[in-house]
Amino acid sequence: MNGALLLIPLLLIRFGLLGVLDKDGLKRAAHFAPLVGMEKTAYWIYQISNTGFFVYLFFLKIKADSDWFYAGRAIFGLGVLLCLASVLAFAHPAGNGINSSGFYRISRNPMYVAFFVYFLGCVLLTRSIPLLAILMVFQVSAHWIILSEERWCIREFGAEYRNYMSRVRRYL
Repeated sequence: MNGALLLIPLLLIRFGLLGVLDKDGLKRAAHFAPLVGMEKTAYWIYQISNTGFFVYLFFLKIKADSDWFYAGRAIFGLGVLLCLASVLAFAHPAGNGINSSGFYRISRNPMYVAFFVYFLGCVLLTRSIPLLAILMVFQVSAHWIILSEERWCIREFGAEYRNYMSRVRRYL
């Protein structure tokens, strides 16, 4: 089975479900905070690695001939559930504009956490070392994007966001 099939749940959740739940949600999710310094480079690395991950999956097969398949299936399933939870919470921000319900009570960046778990499941299901390398590059560059988003949120929401930051961890 072609690895590109693994992208279907992510695309349905991230674009389909979010678009149905919140018309402005797609626009908010696609918003990148203003970038400075190395964040600009990280942004391009993030975009290239994200594209690379998606494209490379078209050249891979899901391998069901070992125990890695079961681990991959479990982690992939968890990634799907985390994507659902983060999108459901993202679609309904509080009146002040800060997402702090659902998975956002545990992580300030649940979509990034969900994407990592989801993509790790893809790596295990395809047993691809190059795909793992792309995932690591993606995750490191995403960290720089997150730093810019946090700076923007502090500027936008001030003390409310600082208080949120003091209560909730960046990742888990």
